[in-house]
Amino acid sequence: RLARGLLDGAHAVGARPAAEVVAMVSDDHRPPGGDLTRLLAELRAGRAPEARRWADEARRLERIATDPAFSAAPAPPAAGDVPADSVTGAVVALALPERVARKVGDTYLLASGTRAGLAPGSGLAGHEWLAVADVTRASGQAAAGTGAVVRAAAALDRPLAERCAEHLLTDEVRTRFEDGRASARRVRALGAIELSSTPVRPTPAAAREAVRAALAEQGLGLLGWSDGADRLRRRLALLHHRLGDPWPDVSDAALLDRLDEWLAPELDALAAGRRVDLAPPLRRLLPWPEAARLDELAPERLTVASGSRARIDYPAADDPAGRPVVSVKLQECFGWAASPAVAGGRVPVLFHLLSPAGRPLAVTDDLASFWSGPYAQVRAEMRGRYPRHPWPEDPWTAPATARTARRS
Repeated sequence: RLARGLLDGAHAVGARPAAEVVAMVSDDHRPPGGDLTRLLAELRAGRAPEARRWADEARRLERIATDPAFSAAPAPPAAGDVPADSVTGAVVALALPERVARKVGDTYLLASGTRAGLAPGSGLAGHEWLAVADVTRASGQAAAGTGAVVRAAAALDRPLAERCAEHLLTDEVRTRFEDGRASARRVRALGAIELSSTPVRPTPAAAREAVRAALAEQGLGLLGWSDGADRLRRRLALLHHRLGDPWPDVSDAALLDRLDEWLAPELDALAAGRRVDLAPPLRRLLPWPEAARLDELAPERLTVASGSRARIDYPAADDPAGRPVVSVKLQECFGWAASPAVAGGRVPVLFHLLSPAGRPLAVTDDLASFWSGPYAQVRAEMRGRYPRHPWPEDPWTAPATARTARRS
């Protein structure tokens, strides 16, 4: 790469200056403060200890740069007048274009995407643009939290940076989905360095693709599931886990893989920032004619002994062994010996029997066994605490009720 800098630099700044810069950089000098332009001046003046060796190498490289076999090479993109104080930066940038760097805050961002700090007190700190010859991993104050430090560089300006690294220039529209909607910007960049950014209207196709990309990266939680959509997904998940095909897999991975099958019509609305109820799209995955049995196999509610319709809380979609739960006041189940189950009788419902205050008293999927055993202990502990509620000695014959039994 330094050879490229020598030959292209000879066209841009002249053979002698290009040879001097390449000779300096190739010898891996560590200039004070990282400033190569300052080091070059010291080498030319003979003040640096290695000046003699550097001068010999510069003459050798100059002969190569002026050799007719190489001088016939096409002029580089940076060909043209280069200010004297930018010669070093131009040659380094031509040799190492991916290390052209721009100041961002207190650190420098290289075209390659690397971030690096400068040594404290470096004379380069006031320059917005640098051509970096050496950057190394480091920690401490100099790295400024980036994990890297610029050890050798030279200043240059933006127009020169763009000419020297012309092949890294891009001009494109970038569309992203963030903060609940798709947005687009026309971005001109030099590698990872953003040069300008202008808001533009995203195309519908790009907006849809931005939604897809955001979901793939951040997951389906980005959509904001309503309670109804989440409950439907849980019901479908249980049927898939317990019954298998044709009930659909509604895991994150499966839904993302089949995104266009169930969510394609809503992508435009999502991109525009509109809220979408995900329950209707999910229903597009229901198998036919089995879809008609959804409420039978995984009902939303269960009628308990008191006549109340208690909600069934299904396990999370990613919990294949989870159980459906019904939380209900204990008094609403008096006399109930049945053991309800879902998924065609394959999965018993787990009852969370609650106190009048809504606190759990017992957990069971076998009500008959509960009435015949643990209930007596629960009754002994609760009848004094909740005297306005029935705690019959015989729960089999007591009427199930959701009401308070007030004393006269």
